[in-house]
Amino acid sequence: MTDSNAGSAAGKNYDSKLHKTAVYIRQNWQLYVIFMLPALLLTIIFRYIPMGGILIAFEKYSPIKGILHSEWVGFKNFNRFLSSPDFMKYLVNTLKLSIYGLLWGFPVPILLAFLLNRIESKNIKKNVQLVLYMPNFISVIVLCGMVRILLSVTGPVNLLLGTQINFMTMPSAFRTIYIASGIWQGAGWASIMYTASLSNASQDLKEAAQIDGANILQQIKAVEWPAIKDMVVIQFILSAGNIMSIGFEKAYALQTDLNLASSEIIATYVYKKGLLDGDYSFSTAVGLFNTVINVILLITVNKIVSKMNDGKGI
Repeated sequence: MTDSNAGSAAGKNYDSKLHKTAVYIRQNWQLYVIFMLPALLLTIIFRYIPMGGILIAFEKYSPIKGILHSEWVGFKNFNRFLSSPDFMKYLVNTLKLSIYGLLWGFPVPILLAFLLNRIESKNIKKNVQLVLYMPNFISVIVLCGMVRILLSVTGPVNLLLGTQINFMTMPSAFRTIYIASGIWQGAGWASIMYTASLSNASQDLKEAAQIDGANILQQIKAVEWPAIKDMVVIQFILSAGNIMSIGFEKAYALQTDLNLASSEIIATYVYKKGLLDGDYSFSTAVGLFNTVINVILLITVNKIVSKMNDGKGI
């Protein structure tokens, strides 16, 4: 049998299997509906139905009257937020915290993946990965408690430096504390995707590069970087698109009355206005504004990166 005949036979077998699968699905579609129904219902109930709450942003919401019967005020809540004297402060704090976090935190998992890929001993590699992944499983609140203890006046950092500085009351130190603790907690776990992508790097090319005398940086550039490039692009687009979505819990847990100048961000402002002050309409409008900015950023960054990366994006 020639190669062309063998290829034709393989193609026919594949088409036959595909046809049988399609027939089986058509005959037993009820089974698939039963299996998919719980997931579909959960998605509709917890993802789509709550979207109706967006209407609150355009109303003077009253819990007694409900969403459908509250007074309609249009864009009044948005105008109130945009014209607020504190609007720029909250926006700048949010952008600084997220952009600095992206610039300092995004490259770290990539570097960790490259370093882990250089470890040849499997046992040592597993132990190092265990140490790097463990912080990810620490609760955010527990992490913030650890940070407060470490940086307190009588904490280990001050004892080591021989000082008595309360870092948690310094607005200038808040962003550094927030970003550094975030990198420590999440960088190891985030490196998993890049480590997995590096397994696709050709070992033959790597050995050939070593024989040709290529140093570590040259090996990374020629062999390992192409294997994770697409993953890096996707993760960067997603991270840049979520610039405005800073976690509320951590910012609020590290917040003190004396560092509000840099720690008060849109997420904490929404929490205080919505749940503490009971101003549901205004807080919903602020949250919706935040979401719209995120969507715009995601689309913009995706288009920019696609043009720079030969049309490859999300």
